[in-house]
Amino acid sequence: MFPGIFKKMKEGIHRKVETGDPGLYISMAFPILFAFVLTFIGSRLIGYLITYGHIPALYLEPSPGLHVHHFIYGIFILFAAGYLALVVKQARAKFWVALLLGFGMGLAMDEFGMWLRLRDDNIVRWSYDGFNITIGVFLFILTFRPGIKMLKRLWPFGKGGA
Repeated sequence: MFPGIFKKMKEGIHRKVETGDPGLYISMAFPILFAFVLTFIGSRLIGYLITYGHIPALYLEPSPGLHVHHFIYGIFILFAAGYLALVVKQARAKFWVALLLGFGMGLAMDEFGMWLRLRDDNIVRWSYDGFNITIGVFLFILTFRPGIKMLKRLWPFGKGGA
């Protein structure tokens, strides 16, 4: 189901790149937000599982007591996505860069509170969920209507599907 939808999304982006359609950026916002929300939820879930001892810690620890948080990985992924967005011209590549951008945003925004205080305590780490969720919901609302139109057109079952 999802691979067919993503294939049709890539084809739609390709068509808009070739024709210079101004709707390209709205079409790319949906994959970005999809990757952002999925990554944010996944990193939040993994963070809770690590915090409560259900799985072992999955972070780089260069020295005892010092570990690299995933927002750093997210920032580096955002750097890479920004560079790639400037240099790639192919529609397929733009789709993958959009997913990479959403992935980096999800990792970076999951620990937004640490940007402000640079401490790893429960108050900083877990109190900014509302802020991140608010941003995600706001962006989702902005792209909901175009996203639903695109999904109806790309859905593999029913009227809109091929």
